[in-house]
Parts: sequence; structure tokens; C-alpha cells
Amino acid sequence: MKLREREVLEVFGTITLRQLRQWVQRGWIVPSQGEAGPVFDEVDIARIRLVCELRSDMNVNDDAVPIILTLLDQLYGLRCELRTIATALVDQRDDVLQQLRQALSARSGRRL
Repeated sequence: MKLREREVLEVFGTITLRQLRQWVQRGWIVPSQGEAGPVFDEVDIARIRLVCELRSDMNVNDDAVPIILTLLDQLYGLRCELRTIATALVDQRDDVLQQLRQALSARSGRRL
């Protein structure tokens, strides 16, 4: 799904063109550029929804929004890295997995 600015405004109904453009200018939303202007994909739409919820439902001010978005982006990046590691571990031999468990257990102080 790819939407233009006007279509985004129709979907949300609560934001103005000025707000949407400010969010893009501030880097909160990063749409791709089409021939007729910005084009918003599903990730952009989800992020717009999140910004709307932060600002209206949770009463988060404009200074805090980029901090929250940055933290969420970092969290998402870490989840992707952990998924990659977990996928690589599935293919390891049992003795390698046992060594890894022992090393992790020694570092955490807990039995894994």
C-alpha cells in the first residue's frame, strides 16, 4: 500500500497537512519520494499512527516524540539482530550449543 499526502490525511482525519509535513521535516516519518511528492508505505503509516497515539492518547510533547521514536528504532534493531543470532544458532551442533549455554550461564550467574 502506497499513499500520497492527501490519502494519508483521509486515513487519519485528525492530522493536518502542515503537521504531516512537519513530522517528515523533523525526520519522524521518512517517506520515499515519488514524482508527485512523498509516498508513504505501510511502515510510514504505522509510524504516523504511533506518533498520533503518542501525542493525543498519551499526551507526549513534541520534544519527547523523537526520543521515544529513537528508542523504539533501537529496540527494533536489537530484535532483528537477536533474530539473526537465534537463526544462526539453530544450525549449530549440540556440543557448540552446550558450550554456549555454559558460557552464558557463567556470565549471568543463572543456569540456562
